[in-house]
Amino acid sequence: MKRPSLLLGALLLAGTALPARAAEASATLPSGDFAVTGATIAIGDGSAPIPGGTVLVRGGKIVAAGKDVSVPAGVPVIDGTGKWVTPGLVTAMTDLGLVDVGAVDESNDSSAGTARFSAGLDVSLAIDSDAPPVAVSRASGITRAGVAPIAANAIFAGQGAVIDLAQDGPGIMQPRAFQLVELGERGADLAGGSRVAAQALLRNALREARDLAQRKPGKAAGQDAPGQPTDALLTRVDAAALIPVVMGKQPLFVHVERAADIRGVLALGKEFPALRLVIVGAGEGWRVAGEIAAAKVPVLASALADLPGSFETLAATQSNVGRMTAAGVKVALGGFYDLDQPRYAAQFAGNLVGLSRVPGAAGLNWGQALASITSIPAEILGEGAKFGSLKPGLSADVVIWDGDPLEVASAPITIYVDGKLQSLVNHQSRLRQRYRHPGEGALPKAYE
Repeated sequence: MKRPSLLLGALLLAGTALPARAAEASATLPSGDFAVTGATIAIGDGSAPIPGGTVLVRGGKIVAAGKDVSVPAGVPVIDGTGKWVTPGLVTAMTDLGLVDVGAVDESNDSSAGTARFSAGLDVSLAIDSDAPPVAVSRASGITRAGVAPIAANAIFAGQGAVIDLAQDGPGIMQPRAFQLVELGERGADLAGGSRVAAQALLRNALREARDLAQRKPGKAAGQDAPGQPTDALLTRVDAAALIPVVMGKQPLFVHVERAADIRGVLALGKEFPALRLVIVGAGEGWRVAGEIAAAKVPVLASALADLPGSFETLAATQSNVGRMTAAGVKVALGGFYDLDQPRYAAQFAGNLVGLSRVPGAAGLNWGQALASITSIPAEILGEGAKFGSLKPGLSADVVIWDGDPLEVASAPITIYVDGKLQSLVNHQSRLRQRYRHPGEGALPKAYE
């Protein structure tokens, strides 16, 4: 029974390792100003790949990408013949920097089961640049990510952050970037056992935040104008954290799966018109895709959710992302936790390309699939104007691949963040090199 797990472990280590020759070669590559020529260029905006193209970077920013791009004299040139170039991958809804080993509570800051606060929790204060998954994800082409807490003591999980995965970081690009709330089955459980309770708690919390925002400075709760409620259920910290949400300054990420729950989320916009809603999960989103598209609410969905794992996903199908996209919904891949780690983002997007070739199924074309892990999640995270594609003026997050990045056998060979060359060495690659050709006495005693 041990053989499959050992084989899987070997494949995972091999899939993220950096060959020694590639590590040595990357040390001689330029940073800041450079050009990659003769490569297949993928802009990341949904368009098809461009063979024999060039990417020009100056001062850590994209200057041009595509055909007929002139390279100024003096700019170092990287020969991209036979290679693919994409923007750095962007994964939304991860626990990067919050977890060293998920099963070890002392190294896991993703949830706070006994905390006195919920919406007021700010994960940016706990993000650790030395957490091993950060370097592993970077070596897989991930350059930016949304880090989200996990709801544990209330329907509000807290405030997520946007980070870059540069080796001298990750830098907190945007703390308190979004608020995450759990509805559906999980929200019902946290609220007391019913979706009715979860919906009541959410609406009451938003009203309390709105009332707090409208309260005149210097007035205590008991001095409010007639008609303003004083029986608050939230702590002042949590209510204050929701003020940017009700004012439309901070997106509200809502985790729901079944079609009826999605309709309930969309209805929030009637009472709170300033809300910037983002639906997370949407396992049955294809059933109400037209309504989601009409409301112009983006979705962070799982690429591989294709089984009725619960009563709220009875209509789950792997065609979900393709059907929502065809209906006009802006869909990015998200929810990279546990087994669905960020390093699998390109593989999941590739699966959707393969699905488009299955009779009767709905997947994505190649350009759409890449956009679902680059420009679209960047836009949903609120930083779409700065990264997520190879368009001029954006941050030079550039990944050079040894083949089609959506093919499982391909891997990054060079990665830049803001035009700065990044190391691909990580804990897994070091283990691979250590045990690939061990010398005498190199193995731990357990192997002798």
